[in-house]
Amino acid sequence: MLKIRLKRTGRKKLATYRIVVMEATTRRDGKPVADLGSFNPHTNELNLNKFNLLNWIKKGAKPTTRITTLITQELKKN
Repeated sequence: MLKIRLKRTGRKKLATYRIVVMEATTRRDGKPVADLGSFNPHTNELNLNKFNLLNWIKKGAKPTTRITTLITQELKKN
């Protein structure tokens, strides 16, 4: 089962995250199937490829709860 989730990057105490599509059983920092964007929690900046995101959801990838809240917040802004 594919999941759309966060992959931690950056240095200690200054984490940034990549929004990726991964197999559900893959560890957090494992190899992703696809890269959809990035999220910086310090500046609350979200860069997201919405076209690819919708394509992966149509293919059956399930977003995690955190990704779902980020997407809904982004859609409310626009």
